[in-house]
Amino acid sequence: MKNLPWNVESPVLMLAPMQGLTNQAFRACVIKHAAPDVVFTEFVRVMAVGRKRIPRADLKEIKNHRCTVPLVVQLIGHGAEALAEAAKIVQDAGVTSLNLNLGCPYGRMTTGATGGVLLREPVKLAELLHSLRRAVQGSFSVKCRAGYDDPEQIFQLLPVYEDAGVDFLILHPRTVEQQYQGRADHEITAKVVASTELPVIANGDINTTLDGQRVLSETGAFGLMLGRGALSDPLLFKRLRGELPAEIDAKQRRQELYTFLDDLLPRYQELFCGDRQALMKMKDVLNFIPDEELQHDLNRMKRAKSMDVFRQRLTGLKKGGMPSV
Repeated sequence: MKNLPWNVESPVLMLAPMQGLTNQAFRACVIKHAAPDVVFTEFVRVMAVGRKRIPRADLKEIKNHRCTVPLVVQLIGHGAEALAEAAKIVQDAGVTSLNLNLGCPYGRMTTGATGGVLLREPVKLAELLHSLRRAVQGSFSVKCRAGYDDPEQIFQLLPVYEDAGVDFLILHPRTVEQQYQGRADHEITAKVVASTELPVIANGDINTTLDGQRVLSETGAFGLMLGRGALSDPLLFKRLRGELPAEIDAKQRRQELYTFLDDLLPRYQELFCGDRQALMKMKDVLNFIPDEELQHDLNRMKRAKSMDVFRQRLTGLKKGGMPSV
């Protein structure tokens, strides 16, 4: 297979694009501790109106990626011309792999539909995909929901993706209207894998090693994209490769999470302006850790009003209880 941003055999393990979370500091930290096969930017908003297609800060972050792990830039926007121009800008910045966001459930800009809303307009979507395929010299993929309001819509969309020359497909098997409610239906993922020759990457509700193993076994997917699971357990990539035990006890869990967050904190202090902003960004990460056993400790960390208190409570995390601060 050509035009793929990885050089490993299946299963390919990817870090998902999560808006406001998977910034360059977080990606670098995950790469250091767990080395996913591919990482994604947060979605890069493409402006259809005006001369500036991509925000300057996003372009700077794209250029700052110096890791050996491949980076895929995810675009979100509308307008074939604008998206094609944005693709050229990204490639000129040194990135050869692009992805189109067709899954965001909040995808409407003031001047047109974006993200998952584009699934309601398959004719327009086909135009966008063909335009982007012509503009992208390297790998081109889409990250999509199963449908806008019908999970069976994906089977009508598969020929659209195939005809446009998409290189691989990342599927989150919820509808756009579901947003993040209910469970991701990976029976749909299995049917999609059986219905297309495109490599299919499974995404959605993969939070543990057992989740990942089950989805791979039951769907035949080419790989997995980890979102909240990678926030909760940054070493999940290594567990899925069999490099670490699939299950760990509570003490080891606390130690590993502490080690990761303790490394992430100074990276955030360097990336963001001042302790206050870095503290807020750390709390954003904690908000997405779906571990019931740690919620008491994580909630106390989220209530910290100063960096000193946050650090003390973070240190307490690995000891199995929080200091009285």
